[in-house]
Amino acid sequence: MASSTSWAQDVITCDLCDKPTQQFCNSCQVNLCETCVKKHRDEFKSLMHEIVPLLERKIQLVFPECREHSGQRCEVNCKKCYEPVCVKCIGLGPHKGHDVEELTETYEKKIRKIKSDTEEINAKIIPKYQKEDDKIGNTISENISKIDDLGKESKKLRQLWHQEVDNVFDKIDSLGQSLGEENLNALQGYHNKIRKLISEMNETVKEAEAWIYGENETITRIDIQGTVREIVTTTFHYGPNDISVTRERELIYSDGNGRSVNIVRDGKSGIRITPPRGWGLGKLCCTRSGNILVHMCTRNGPLTKNKIIRYQEKNIKQEISNDGQGNPIFKDGIYCSLLMSENNNGDVCVSDANANTVVVVDKTGRVRFRYDGTPARREKSFNPRGIVTDALNQIIVADYNNNCLHILDQNGQFLRCVDDCGLGSPHGLSADSEGRLWVGSLNSGEIKVIQYLRNK
Repeated sequence: MASSTSWAQDVITCDLCDKPTQQFCNSCQVNLCETCVKKHRDEFKSLMHEIVPLLERKIQLVFPECREHSGQRCEVNCKKCYEPVCVKCIGLGPHKGHDVEELTETYEKKIRKIKSDTEEINAKIIPKYQKEDDKIGNTISENISKIDDLGKESKKLRQLWHQEVDNVFDKIDSLGQSLGEENLNALQGYHNKIRKLISEMNETVKEAEAWIYGENETITRIDIQGTVREIVTTTFHYGPNDISVTRERELIYSDGNGRSVNIVRDGKSGIRITPPRGWGLGKLCCTRSGNILVHMCTRNGPLTKNKIIRYQEKNIKQEISNDGQGNPIFKDGIYCSLLMSENNNGDVCVSDANANTVVVVDKTGRVRFRYDGTPARREKSFNPRGIVTDALNQIIVADYNNNCLHILDQNGQFLRCVDDCGLGSPHGLSADSEGRLWVGSLNSGEIKVIQYLRNK
């Protein structure tokens, strides 16, 4: 029998007190309880405030209030005076006639500068200190070896000489050991400092970040607060079909015309995989073993035929399309869309939109089970979209029609639904190592981050 398990959710508290948040000021990016809404408006009476329910909040840049003109927000930056100014400042005020630029452009320039500095740290500074670390490690090993050799030679000489010179050699041994310990302690301390510095530099890229894409040519890396960390421009104007990240943390994407899977290195795209003749590329999944699962589709009369190919580097390792009797595993239909995730046990879990079914095959391509959403007893028909697996081998799939997430165990047993987080038309889905689900809404374009597991 399937068991039901629930986890507590973190409560978002008001930024002005400790009460739970119900409202959000889009203009100032502030969490507010019902009591503190008036307090917030009164504190900044001169400014306009867009107060909305928490679930309708928008993550955006906060423009500061002009020091010269009360009630005006600074939306541009004076390039001559290096300070934010409002439209009145540049029209009639002290900054009239000065060159200005959009404050958002100034922000983007700073983001690019941080990116450039980070790349320099990764490309130059870390390798430099890593080289110094290796050099110090070798020096320590050489000193240890030399000290060991001195000790052995000392014992050999002591046996050859008469008792009257034993005291001399005792002093030599004692002196050599003392000097060796002092040198080793100093070098070991420097060695530890270098390792700590390298560790701190590598911490610049955090776990709580995600790559996102839409209907244009850019792919954007954001953190959990919605701050843009990096922007990559793809090779296709209308945006990619899908994106994924390799185990080496390199970004890959399938271009919008289905012609290639590209990998991004040093901000530039290069072709990684091209499809067999007559087939187009769709969704992607990078596995823990380093393989890439690629969804492919082709026209079959009025319908679309779908299959999955496993690539090892640029070579085809496996094709998942038919069962042991030669029947198609995936249903032909109007959609060219299979979304995939590989579980820890090697199963490939597939969301088949044409069949409104989750299909799970083992590592040999044999169908283990299918799930049609019936055990969840939802009001509308099951409409699976994004699918992921987690550290517990659980399978999580987004249900577009019912605005919820279905959670199954690795054998297809229904466990529970996540339907209390205000999800709307969930489509994109990803899980991180901190027990969080990143859920993208197809209609609103919003991303919700749900803490559904607790790290012990």
